[in-house]
This record gives sequence, C-alpha cells and structure tokens, in this order.
Amino acid sequence: MSNLLVFPILIPLCTAVLLIILKEKILLQRIISTVSALFNIAVAIVLVSRVHANGIQTLHLGGWAPPYGIVFVGDMFAALLVLTAAVTSFGILLYSFGSIEAEREKAYYYVLFHFLLVGVYGSFLTGDIFNLFVFFEVLLISSYALISLGGTKLQLRESLKYLLINIVSSTLFVAAVAYLYAATGTLNMAHLSQRVAEAGQGGVLGVIAVLFLIVFSLKAGLFLFFWLPGSYSAPPSAVRSLFGALLTKVGLYAVLRTFTLIFIQDPGVTHTWIAWMAAAAMILGGLGAVAYNDIPRILNYNVIISVGFVAFGLAAANGDALNGAVFYLLHDMLSKGLLFILGGMIITIGGTGRLKDMGGLIKRYPLIGWMFFVLTLAIVGIPPFSGFAGKVLLIRGGLDAGMLTLSLIGLGSSFLVLYSLIKIFRLAFWGDEPEGERSRVNLKGAAAVSAALLVLVIVMGTQAEWVYSYVSKAGDVLVHPALYIEAVMKE
Repeated sequence: MSNLLVFPILIPLCTAVLLIILKEKILLQRIISTVSALFNIAVAIVLVSRVHANGIQTLHLGGWAPPYGIVFVGDMFAALLVLTAAVTSFGILLYSFGSIEAEREKAYYYVLFHFLLVGVYGSFLTGDIFNLFVFFEVLLISSYALISLGGTKLQLRESLKYLLINIVSSTLFVAAVAYLYAATGTLNMAHLSQRVAEAGQGGVLGVIAVLFLIVFSLKAGLFLFFWLPGSYSAPPSAVRSLFGALLTKVGLYAVLRTFTLIFIQDPGVTHTWIAWMAAAAMILGGLGAVAYNDIPRILNYNVIISVGFVAFGLAAANGDALNGAVFYLLHDMLSKGLLFILGGMIITIGGTGRLKDMGGLIKRYPLIGWMFFVLTLAIVGIPPFSGFAGKVLLIRGGLDAGMLTLSLIGLGSSFLVLYSLIKIFRLAFWGDEPEGERSRVNLKGAAAVSAALLVLVIVMGTQAEWVYSYVSKAGDVLVHPALYIEAVMKE
C-alpha cells in the first residue's frame, strides 16, 4: 500500500482550510497557494515515477481490504492526469494573481480554487464509485461558487443554467449508484467489474450502464452540451481557464474509467451511443466555434470539440485509440488551460471580447500574438506539436475499428478548429486598430506563465516518444482491465 496516494487530496484540502482564516491577507494567501501547488506537483511527479517503476499503487483506508473498505488507486492513467492537472492549475493560479480583482480574492477565491482541486484529484484517484460521486460534488460545489463570484448579471443568469444541469446530473448519479449497489452489492470499481462480468450486462445492468453514460456525458459536456458555452463565458478569465482545462476532463475520465473497467460486456450498445455523441460534439462544437465572433464562445466551443475527440477514442476502444485518448487528454488539459489564459489576455489588451472591435494588437503585443499562433498549431495537431501524436493515434485506432465516418468527422473538426482560432489571430492581431487611444497593459507576469506552459506543450510534442512510454502504460490498463482488478483485489 502507498500512503502517497492521499497527499494530492490532503495538500489542497489543508491549504483551503488554512486560507479560510486568512481572508484579508491576500499576499499571504498567494504565497501559501503557490507553495501548496508546488508541493502537489512534486508529489505527482513522485507518484508517476513510482507507478512507472513499481506498477499500480493502492491505499486501503483504515486497513480494510477491498471490497469492504474505501480504496484509492493510482494507476498510470490517474497518475498522469493528477500530474497534468497539478501543472496546469499551478499556471492558472499564477495567472490569477494578476487577473482576479481584489474583491474576488477576498471573497474566498483561493479557498474555492483549492477545494475544486480536492474534487479533481480525488475523482482521479478514488477506486470507489460512491466516493467518485462525493468528489464530484466537492468539485461542483466549488465551481458553483466560482462561477457566480462577483455577482454580475451575466454570472447570475448563466450560473442558474449551470446549476440546473449539474443538479439534474448529480441526482441521476446518486440514483445510478443506488441501483448499481442494489444489483451488485458492491461499490468498489474493481469488484464491480467482476460482479458485472458474472451477471452479464443485460437487463437492469444494461439500463444502469446507460444511466451512468448519461450522467458522466452531461458532466463532460458530451451530451446536451448547450449549457457549456454560455456558462463558461460568465466568470473571469482565470476561472474560465480552470473550468476549460479541468472540469470537463473529470467527466471524461469518469466515462473512460467506467466504460473500460465496469461496463465492458455490451459495447454494442454503450459504445455505439458514445460514438454518436462524439460525432455530434465534434460537428456541432465545430459549427459553433466558426459561427461566433466573440472570443469566450469560440474557445468554449473548442472545448466541446476536444471532448468529442476523446470520446471518439473510447468508442473505437482498441489499443491505439485508447492510447490516443489518453495522450490527447493530457495535451488538451495543458493546451486548453493555456488557450483560455491567452484568450483572457487578448480580451484585456483589446478591451473587449468582440473580434469586430479589435485589430492591430500584433504591433503592441507581438509575443502574445505569436504564442497564440503556435498554440493554435498545437491544438489543431500540426507536427511536431503535442496535438499531432494524440490525433494520429486516435485516427489510426478509429480506422482499425472500422469507424471511417467518425475518423473523417474528427479530421474535419480539426479544420474547423483551425479556422476558428486563426480567425481570432487574424482579426485581433492584424488589420486596422480601432480608433481611440488605448493604454498599454502590463502583462509580463501572465506572458511568462503562458510562455512556460507553451514550452511544456512544445516539449510534449517534440518528445512524444518519451511521453508515449508513459501513456502506453496508462492505455494498457484501459485495454486490459484485469491489470487494475488484480492490483486492487490482490490483498
């Protein structure tokens, strides 16, 4: 057993509790938050190296052996997600220092930030499906407060939509967990896989599987994603970065984990629905991205496209496709966090999010413009950047699975991503600058954070073979769920 697994959860939890009593001491909150985030990165690096060297790590809380007690599980998939989330959230935290107003900082912004990370890390590391629900709720309660923090009219309107869709999905989630326990007598994920295999996935278990698919797809923005573009446009840019980088990824993780470990007996039903939803997300997300001319909505629709791309890998469900889904998921967490940071900087220097009111920014802010252009190439999947390797694996896996139409939709959506992001680059940075005097904004700190994250995106692409040596171990557990079951149930 490894006590290391609980540290990614304990560190932000203790940090959040400590920051509650430091409401007025903003500088001290920033320092403590920075130290906490650095500790979490260090713990995540150690966790990844330990899993790489020694295999899947488990922790049985209270010494209760599964399936009776609560278990935390760190396989390579979960460990890589924890590390990527830790690095991305650290960059977003540093960006918050210069972009979040003092009033919002004093309204427990950093407390909520760390509580949200508790939910994210806990969701990745739990081996119990009820605790997955608990960590989801920790994450969601924090996001409810963050999306409404500031109390603007737009925030209040969009937070109602966000609250409604997530309350409905959480209600369905707890109902699905109750039905699953009634049908199998266990909530341990590894044990659930065994019980479902013994009983077969027909009848009531088939209905429960579809119910879980609806729940996790709602939370990931894969199913009925109409709420996402408006809701993610409401909060400040740092919160948008946090949401775009992490929230939908937790939902995607839940879909990937559940339908490669527990409900794998009847892919003809579940994976067919996943394929249809993936196609819809890529097509409709792409159309939304090219249709709008304000930066927040363009970026939010790009989130939906990437959700569809990862779901495409699960629908194909072979080795290349699942490896590609993992690789692309890691790339997307980093790149989307950076994309929203750069988008926030563009809105700040342009004074508006409407592209028709922008132009000529390349003259005053060339570094921001060219960073945005390079990131666009990475997101689209132009070699040698990080998006290329993930998309190649996904398309190859899709073709091997006989999903030619879905593969073509994936390629087509990449062109829509390219068009939508180049539109921002062209209209915001080139052309004639609007009339009127505009003061220069000091964004050196945010630019430095962006440059560091961009370097990581580039390194992830240029060193794709090295990254793949870790990703393939994560993919092995998804392709061969027996590895996960054996690691959890062996003691």
